[in-house]
Amino acid sequence: MMNRRDILKAVGMSGMAASGIPNLLPAEQGKALPLVFPKGKVEHCIHIWLGGGAAQIDTWDPKAMGDAKAAKKKAGSYYKAIDTVVPGVQVCEHLSRCAGLMDRITAIRTVNHDVIDEHAAAVNRMHTGRPVSGTTVYPSLGSVIANERGAASKDVPAYVVIGYPSSSRAPGFLGSKAGFLYLLDTDSGPEGFKRPDGITLDRHLRRADLLKEMRRSAARQRGDLSIGQYDHAIEESLRLSGEKFMKVFNLAGENPQLRESFGSEFGQRCLLARRLIQRGVRFIEVAHNLNFVNGTGWDVHNQGILNQHVLIKELDQALSTMILDLEKHQLLDKTLIVVGTEFGRPAAFDGGGGRGHQGSAFSIVLAGGGLNHKGVYGVTDDLSQKVVENSVSVPDLFATIHCSMGIDPSKELHDGDRPVPITDMGKPIMDLFA
Repeated sequence: MMNRRDILKAVGMSGMAASGIPNLLPAEQGKALPLVFPKGKVEHCIHIWLGGGAAQIDTWDPKAMGDAKAAKKKAGSYYKAIDTVVPGVQVCEHLSRCAGLMDRITAIRTVNHDVIDEHAAAVNRMHTGRPVSGTTVYPSLGSVIANERGAASKDVPAYVVIGYPSSSRAPGFLGSKAGFLYLLDTDSGPEGFKRPDGITLDRHLRRADLLKEMRRSAARQRGDLSIGQYDHAIEESLRLSGEKFMKVFNLAGENPQLRESFGSEFGQRCLLARRLIQRGVRFIEVAHNLNFVNGTGWDVHNQGILNQHVLIKELDQALSTMILDLEKHQLLDKTLIVVGTEFGRPAAFDGGGGRGHQGSAFSIVLAGGGLNHKGVYGVTDDLSQKVVENSVSVPDLFATIHCSMGIDPSKELHDGDRPVPITDMGKPIMDLFA
């Protein structure tokens, strides 16, 4: 007896036969043709998150200059474009350091989705690769990678968020084992792992023994999955509270000149990310502009655009230094850097001279990871509003990231007994693996 999925596969095969694909051998009929995905050798991923919606037309996809101050505002870029080391490729003038490294970078200019005016929904889309569902809580990109690859060392967590936690970054149906450790302080590490000053080690151990017995009792009485997940979280936190992991936060041990070259607080978080992957963390998200140094962050409506260059320069300094630092430590080919955001910005200026939201075309940047970098991938129109060539859906972007890490993007995970493919039919950008 065929189930629903077998019927769909059979229908797909009959459709291929009708389209002129050669007939299969009898033993192969009714089976889906296997998809061959590239398998990269990336060991770690650093996801730099530009919350608020970074304007692609003012960063990685510059067009002709606009004029936000004219009586009849002229749509276009806010900043001048400059050449890069890749012939024919230009970026914003405030990305001057990255311009010299574009041979290690690919700015994917044609990422797109259908979310426009809702930040939370767009953030969720760019973290899970799917629309919000009423029946399934999908895992984040970091959680899927943590689930599939685990940590590269037993002494560290698989997934770390350097920034504020949110449900979009959570493990969803994968459960707490694929969850993240988050921290805000780059100097001292997670506060929750530290023993209070007034609690002696002996008292701390007695408390831990009492808590363990209470968990055993609850498990005997309730026996549900939540107790097991709680046990795992407690054991993980106790393991990570030791000196071996906590000393990674001692940035003072780094060369002062290197620390200075990374720049601001955001740059120090990027430096910490390198230290974390050196110790085996698999996936790290680094949030940019936690303190809104320009007043509004990347959400540059109205007057918020006036200091947008502050953010771009900060990103340029930290990202370029990270690329060179990873290269120096022979980690660049093993580490994929992703610079993500929830959507882009239109070329037209709003009433206050700033920009609204745009999901129809925006830029996501990949660097390192042993990819065949091209400087840019995809072409948009003269106002960076529509995709002209090589459209990249969010599932396609996720499939590219997963393939770089040796993960099959079509593999099925399970929400209970419901199969859920890792990506929503995403296809990797094959040119980057050539």
